This record gives sequence, structure tokens and C-alpha cells, in this order.
Amino acid sequence: MARWEPDARGRLSVAALDLYLERGYDQTTVVDIAERAGVTERTFFRHFADKREVLFDATNQLQNDVVAAVADAPAELSPVEVVELAMSEGPTFLEQRRAHARRRAAALAATPALMERELLKIHGLRGAVASALEDRGVPALAARVAAEMGGSCFSAGFAQWVEADDARSLSSYIHEAFAQLRLMTDVPH
Repeated sequence: MARWEPDARGRLSVAALDLYLERGYDQTTVVDIAERAGVTERTFFRHFADKREVLFDATNQLQNDVVAAVADAPAELSPVEVVELAMSEGPTFLEQRRAHARRRAAALAATPALMERELLKIHGLRGAVASALEDRGVPALAARVAAEMGGSCFSAGFAQWVEADDARSLSSYIHEAFAQLRLMTDVPH
């Protein structure tokens, strides 16, 4: 095995996604993923706690980027405007990962255990955003409502972006979801 090759973590992620799509999540083992990536099983566990976590590697970066964008948002913005800015402009790294996002969405949709983990990660993102809003002085209930709405708009925009066959940015889809929210709730922008 070529254990000295760089980017074992990235190779493990690609190998896992390929195998989940080829064989299915339940039929793929950690050993299968490690072999496909050209590393040992031990190396797999240095990078990931279990075979589900391989598909959620970018979740921490997403959460960190969004929370940082909440903290850096201009003080004069409303909580919803802060969340829109953070959700649409924070995770710029996703823009270059559209093909991966499509493949990942297919693997998640085919496996309830993976979808469950996805929902837990999104719930965690919403909680982190609510805490970041509270750190800005937003009352707890308002922070939670803004974070929940923002998480829903992010999820809806992300799903549209993954499914669409166009050159529009993820950010534009997220802004569109927020615009729909404002239309439905008659909340001025």
C-alpha cells in the first residue's frame, strides 16, 4: 500500500463516495474504503471515527465559515440579514465542489443512516449560528428563529443548486431562498 502518498484523508473521502455509489453504503466496509484509497484500515481510523463521517468531512469547515461570517457581519444588519449573509457568503469553498455535492447527495438519498447524520449535522450548524447570534447580542429566541430560518433557506438553496444544471452560484440559490421566505412572510429586506 502506498501509505506515503499525500492526502490520505482526501483519497479516503473519494474512495468512500465512489464505493457508496457503486455498492451501497451498507455493502461497503472500512477495509474496502482503505484498500481503494491505498491506505491501511488503521490510517482510515486516524482520519475518521466511522464510515459515515467520511461524507461529512466538510461539515466542520462549513460550520466554522458560517459562524465566522456571523461574527464578522456589519453591526447594523438584522439577525435575518446576518444569517443570510453568513449562509450565502460564508461557505465559499462549496462553490468549487458542485460535482462532489451532487454525488454526495445521491449517496445520502440512498441511505437513511447517512440522511439521518446529515440532518444531525444541519441541526448542529443551526445551533452554532444561534449561539453566534447570541454572542452578537441577539436575544435567544430571536437568535434561534433566525438560525432555523437561515438553516432552512441554506438547505433549500443548496438542494436547488445541487439539482440544477446551470452555472449559477450556490450563493445565488441561497439568496433566492431567502427572497422566497421574505415574500411568504412579508418580512421587508
